[in-house]
Amino acid sequence: MNYNLSTIDPGKKTSLLQAIKTLWPLIVQEKTIMVFALVAVVINSLLNLIAPRLIAHAVDTYIIARDYHGVLMYAGIILAMYVCGLLTSYMQIRLMGGVGQRVLYRLRNQVFNKLQALPIAFFNQNKAGDLISRINNDTDKINQFFSQALVQFIGNIFLMTGAAIFLLSLNIRLGAATLAPAAGLLIITSLLSAWVKKKNLVSSRTLGGMSAEIQESLNNFKVIIAFNRRDFFKKRFQEVNDENYTASVGAGIANNTFTPMYGLASNIGQMIVLAYGISLILSGHFTVGLLISFLSYANSFYSPLRQLAALWASLQAAMASWDRVHDILMLESDLPVLTESAEANYQTALELRNVHFTYPDGKEVLHNINIQLEKGKTYALVGPTGGGKTTTASLMARLYDPTIGTIFLNGKDIRSYSPQERTQKIGFILQEPVLFTGSVRENILYGNEEYQSHSNEQLEALIHDAGLEKLLKRFDQGLETKLTASGDAVSLGQKQLIAFIRAVLRNPDVLILDEATANIDTVTEELLEEILRNLPSSTTKVIIAHRLNTIENADEIFFVNAGEVIKAGSMENALEMLLHQDMRS
Repeated sequence: MNYNLSTIDPGKKTSLLQAIKTLWPLIVQEKTIMVFALVAVVINSLLNLIAPRLIAHAVDTYIIARDYHGVLMYAGIILAMYVCGLLTSYMQIRLMGGVGQRVLYRLRNQVFNKLQALPIAFFNQNKAGDLISRINNDTDKINQFFSQALVQFIGNIFLMTGAAIFLLSLNIRLGAATLAPAAGLLIITSLLSAWVKKKNLVSSRTLGGMSAEIQESLNNFKVIIAFNRRDFFKKRFQEVNDENYTASVGAGIANNTFTPMYGLASNIGQMIVLAYGISLILSGHFTVGLLISFLSYANSFYSPLRQLAALWASLQAAMASWDRVHDILMLESDLPVLTESAEANYQTALELRNVHFTYPDGKEVLHNINIQLEKGKTYALVGPTGGGKTTTASLMARLYDPTIGTIFLNGKDIRSYSPQERTQKIGFILQEPVLFTGSVRENILYGNEEYQSHSNEQLEALIHDAGLEKLLKRFDQGLETKLTASGDAVSLGQKQLIAFIRAVLRNPDVLILDEATANIDTVTEELLEEILRNLPSSTTKVIIAHRLNTIENADEIFFVNAGEVIKAGSMENALEMLLHQDMRS
């Protein structure tokens, strides 16, 4: 299955309604708070709409008549209304700020949980830096819209609608003339929105690309220093930085396109009010107070409209970011757990039946593989580099599913096991071990729930019973030895020891070792071989190795090359097949 996010058609994007529908499960818990925030928005808008009408009445009734008592009374009323408006505005900002942060929290959890559910093929096809950018930057843009722009957006729409109603009710002709420039803005906005969203999407993508490049370069900085290729690092970064700069400038221009147009429309609207309003006053059809309130309502209509220009750009940026997040959320694992499955011989630990495998690029790696691995025996996979040994082992551990065919574990289709059951039954020691920041204890218990609650003394007893105590002694502080994800504090061989202890402690039915002793000295290798020999008699071992001395005691050897897995027979035959392959290549 193709999991490459960069190949998703940018034309097939979600609409605002679809985005809200998808986000609704994250928002629904905030429904009550959002209702209170909406009530605050409505009250604030009503107060701002009533005030100009009161000002008009005060001008026409009290100021012209020089009734200062009435002026002071209305001034007090209007001041009280503005204070209430301030309080409701603060309340809506406070409420929606909390809503935005909680929605962001849930959204990031949802994205991260989705990443946890996707197969290894997804991570092989996408750069870690881009995924980090989607989790951090894109979700934050969505949060900014929710916590800041959404309430303003709704409040401005409500205020504009109310202002338009007051304008038309005071004088329908003058109101229609005042609102006329806004009609043109609606057409322009609808035409430019897709362009603005596209510019923001390109900007987000280039930012993700730059994050990916930085992460890759920093991870490989030792190699860069060793070969003195800082110039290469600098050149690569300059390229992605220039690309992001160009895209960001384009997005910035697009996001600010609406603001001057909306400002021009506001100025035209107010000019219409003044010109037309003064002519109505001169003809005796209007009053000074009504003209003042009309100007205030025109400002109450166009000022939010200018804010909507920025908010609309914020919405398009959030929608572009949502598309990138949505791309992840819509993916489904191609490794489902089957409720019903075929069964095979329960005496075999693993069986590959008519197995074919093809990577997403279309190249078939394995062709019609049929092998059976009996319980308790040791099997070796040998062959030239790139012949398919690691792919075969990955299929055995169900890191991938066959394109065609079936793999059986203990007589059951391997797809019928839950991920927890499968990983408990199959141990996999990789050629390049993976460590996590923490202690040796935390690393060897990674994914092993059975022993999580054990004390160090209990865990050391288990390690002793498994014959692993000599490996643990290689670490100065034992279980409490501190480690980092980079593993700089320990040697590559020590990393492999941790991976070895981690796998053996799970007591797996099948233990797969992919060049697991490649980075270990001869003395330690002999120690590991002794531990392997002392594993339970029911444990099936699958060993991938280039050094033939590591597989000389295997019960059966398979030669893997050119998409085929065939029995090699004896050690001598395996060596002859390897030499023959080397001569051909």
